Amino acid sequence: MVGLTGFVTDVGLFNLLRFGDGAPLADKPVTAKIISVVVATIITYIGNRQLTWRHRPRGDRRRELVLFFVFNGIGLLISVGCLAVSHYVLGLTSQLADNLSANGVGLVLGTTFRFWAYRTFVFPPEKQTAE
Repeated sequence: MVGLTGFVTDVGLFNLLRFGDGAPLADKPVTAKIISVVVATIITYIGNRQLTWRHRPRGDRRRELVLFFVFNGIGLLISVGCLAVSHYVLGLTSQLADNLSANGVGLVLGTTFRFWAYRTFVFPPEKQTAE
């Protein structure tokens, strides 16, 4: 549910900012994507900490937050990179092309990276002690 909420927030806000009626960022797809990912990141941090990874031990909250946002920043770069290449290098500027590159390819790659990073570094499993 957390991932779905983040996905809907990211894709919905991106499309609202980029293609909505009177879209404020109609000519700035990368800026629209950055804003949508940042908002989705805040929502997913809360959801991940309170729901998805609640059974994992709570370590240093500052460390957890920093790692979460660093790894989301890398995920953001992956998604925005796909969008920038498609939009500015390949010249594919339609709503469908922007959504496929940013919210299809970029989101799948970024989400795969983030899931691995969250479970490995941000919300690591409890260390097993030898008995």
